[in-house]
Amino acid sequence: MNRRKFLKAGVASALTAGMVGAMRTLPVSAAEAVASTGSSGSVNGARSKLHPKVDYGGASVRFVENNDQWLGTSQIVGTVNRTHEAEQGFNLALRGKLSSEAQVAMYHYNFVMKHPFDGALGIFSNYVSAENIVGGTPNQEKLPIPDPEQMSQNIKDTAYFLRADEVGIGKMPEYAYYSHKAPFSHEELIRDDISHSTPVTEKLPYVIVVMVDQHLETMLASTGYDGISSAQSMRSYHATAVISVILAQYIRNLGYNARAHHFANYAAAMPPVTIAAGLGELSRTGDCTVHPRLGYRHKVAAVTTDLPLLPDKPIDFGLQDFCRVCKKCADNCPSEAITHDTDMVEYNGYLRWNSDMKKCAEFRLTNSEGSSCGRCMKVCPWNSKEESWFHSAGIWIGSKGETSSRLLKQIDDMFGYGDEIIEKYKWWLEWPERYTLPKHL
Repeated sequence: MNRRKFLKAGVASALTAGMVGAMRTLPVSAAEAVASTGSSGSVNGARSKLHPKVDYGGASVRFVENNDQWLGTSQIVGTVNRTHEAEQGFNLALRGKLSSEAQVAMYHYNFVMKHPFDGALGIFSNYVSAENIVGGTPNQEKLPIPDPEQMSQNIKDTAYFLRADEVGIGKMPEYAYYSHKAPFSHEELIRDDISHSTPVTEKLPYVIVVMVDQHLETMLASTGYDGISSAQSMRSYHATAVISVILAQYIRNLGYNARAHHFANYAAAMPPVTIAAGLGELSRTGDCTVHPRLGYRHKVAAVTTDLPLLPDKPIDFGLQDFCRVCKKCADNCPSEAITHDTDMVEYNGYLRWNSDMKKCAEFRLTNSEGSSCGRCMKVCPWNSKEESWFHSAGIWIGSKGETSSRLLKQIDDMFGYGDEIIEKYKWWLEWPERYTLPKHL
């Protein structure tokens, strides 16, 4: 019996009996109970008019404060140093710090461009990456603006109007800025010459983060590392890029400083700003955030600004308890880049699971079965699936500690989530002859 028939029939098993038992403390039906907990529809910061109820997919979400010892649920145990953009995985490949094959792939942007559709999306970066597009001088005349809460509502509604799936506003962590921008020239990076790197001197107090879904149905039809993988990323990258540059220009038109940060021109790292804006927690992968409804299945862009805003609070939906026991991303990572360790370790002044960014970048660049990789996204139980009381209830239980997390992971495994290939959603074409890398720079 497949899972859809299971849901329709309401068949019980030992596993689902455990789930129902866990839910017996709830006073009404599962769907109503999830809503009544405040887990879905909770207000964080300014309430949007277009999306007054935030959709957390059924997770039980708590709001937390930032302080010197924590960024959301990530514990800070020392000095968090700003990083150089040239130390990012793909730039390490260009600099020859990974394999020669990875350097070739990155130099030709081949890991995206080798699939015709992926390349059509990827080339869009040429049109949104210039410094005068992501930034600029604000109008000399500051227009009258409402109070910070109403202005924040307007910013959220503007982002939703521009087709964002989620939006949050945070206090900008100073350490989220890069210390330097890498040289724009690939030729300099190929020579491992970063002497023309540009210091990042901006220090703005607020950050607006916009998030776009990578498309559920496509993910359900994909292995996670076939021809459509990088297109899923680029779909969301180009959408968030457009939203961020328009938002930044809008804010400059009001007379305030604003800079967009997106996949083709970052001056800041996205994981800490995503956490600060209440859109996720740091996960087992070490450098990726998970959203309570979308899981990994998203990309973000950001706008840093001095426009007076009301920040949202970071969120806690039990992800770190869950990641401690789940390990599905580690079990399924093609490059074996994700650690199976139970406990976090210190890295650059904070605690995280210390996965291997270099192995991850190497596989995505040299994957001979497709274009890039999103296997961790494919298998993560936090990705929303069919809309049903069953999934909402499971997500709610999964955010209730390590024991409940084991139950959600077992349910996910029982129904084969992460392994399914749903052919009716496979709309794209494959050209495997294009997946072979060129031999030379």
